[in-house]
Amino acid sequence: MSEETTRLGLLLSDDLIFTSRVAATARALGLTIKAARSVEALEALARHQVPAGVLIDLGNPGLDVPYLIAQMRSACPVMPRVVAYGSHVDAAGLRAARAAGCDIVLPRSAFVEQLPTALAEWLASSSD
Repeated sequence: MSEETTRLGLLLSDDLIFTSRVAATARALGLTIKAARSVEALEALARHQVPAGVLIDLGNPGLDVPYLIAQMRSACPVMPRVVAYGSHVDAAGLRAARAAGCDIVLPRSAFVEQLPTALAEWLASSSD
């Protein structure tokens, strides 16, 4: 397998339809996305295989982004790139995600628009 096809991304989202859309885009690009519906499930996935990137739906119920970032740092020997997306009307939530340490923070519409062209970059490891 080539490096391109082994890149793993993790997605935290409880929106099953949107999760399918992200996973289909990843497959079309030769990438793999594993989805979790909770921080605990995401952490468990990260402990089994270190992801190149983590995609976070800021609209996930009860999400504590600073806690999530701390859990990822604990679970992963090398901190993956974290891309967060959320409602454009939740400016405070987007700012909080930036402050918590997310590498890229986008309104959901920009995330969707950039997904087909940027997903491979978002899941590029720091050694690529």
